Amino acid sequence: MYLRRLAPIAYTCTIFLFATLAHAQQIDIALGASTLLASKNNSSSEAFQPPQLKGGTYPTISGDVLLRKRLGLNVETSWRYKTANYNGFETYRPVLTDVNALFQPQLRKKIGLDLMVGAGIARTGLSIPGNVSCGSGPTVCYTGSNHFMEHLGGGVRYYVWHRIPNIFIRPEIHYYHIQNNYEFNSGNVFRAGATVGYTFRGR
Repeated sequence: MYLRRLAPIAYTCTIFLFATLAHAQQIDIALGASTLLASKNNSSSEAFQPPQLKGGTYPTISGDVLLRKRLGLNVETSWRYKTANYNGFETYRPVLTDVNALFQPQLRKKIGLDLMVGAGIARTGLSIPGNVSCGSGPTVCYTGSNHFMEHLGGGVRYYVWHRIPNIFIRPEIHYYHIQNNYEFNSGNVFRAGATVGYTFRGR
């Protein structure tokens, strides 16, 4: 359900990416996995303690297009694989989608950097499971919120296999500043993980 709501964003990004393919110097697609890290809430005097937005396994899909020398565009989406418990009552599943300017300097023949800065949407889907009435009868109640976020990210790209020189791995870390992230204790979130990708050379 949450992924379907991201379909218009993904559709728009896909059209935009395909529109630039004719001028692309390089195209990359990648799949990965990561986890979230967040700061601890120090305001223990509050009666209600929002949970930390941390932990869990986050599959990631990303793609980028290098348009001019080492500059390009990047699009990525990460979502929590399994729902998490929200203060013992509800469950939630975050989805993080962002679009970035990309700078890709080359350090050595097989090693380079992927440096990203951009913005996106943090979607948090909440559900109340069990036999709960949502107006028309017992069912699962869904709700959710969207928050604008700024994004910084970086990774080390390494082409590991000489037999297929276009395959790379990329350990990476990302920082999100999620605006008005009132469902959780902090709007400052880090995502750390790694991706495996494939490079298509352009003109």
